[in-house]
Amino acid sequence: MPSLSTHVLDLYHGTPAQNVQIDLYFQQEDESKQLIKTVITNADGRIDEQLVTNEIWKPGTYELVFYVEQYFKEKSVQLPTPNFLTTIPIRFNMTDTPSHYHIPLLVTPWGYQVYRGS
Repeated sequence: MPSLSTHVLDLYHGTPAQNVQIDLYFQQEDESKQLIKTVITNADGRIDEQLVTNEIWKPGTYELVFYVEQYFKEKSVQLPTPNFLTTIPIRFNMTDTPSHYHIPLLVTPWGYQVYRGS
């Protein structure tokens, strides 16, 4: 079974992004999304639990949604109204090959970068 992990780095402050809400969805064949779980990043900007388990994993399209506007507001960053970024959805495919998927997010209030890490 593939495994999935993520972490968030706050490039604005130069620190791991603690307390970022992340939702994980699975995209159904009819294009609707099924919420699998909601997690919060720890002090290292990582999550403390498995995002996918044997019981819920299946090959297909997944989506991580990062709630960055909420995070930067809690850090007292002066944001415009409305803010440029609210949530960041990252949609990707996971196959049935035994592989690890790591999806890091590097973020500021005005931009982000994401890639498949190791």
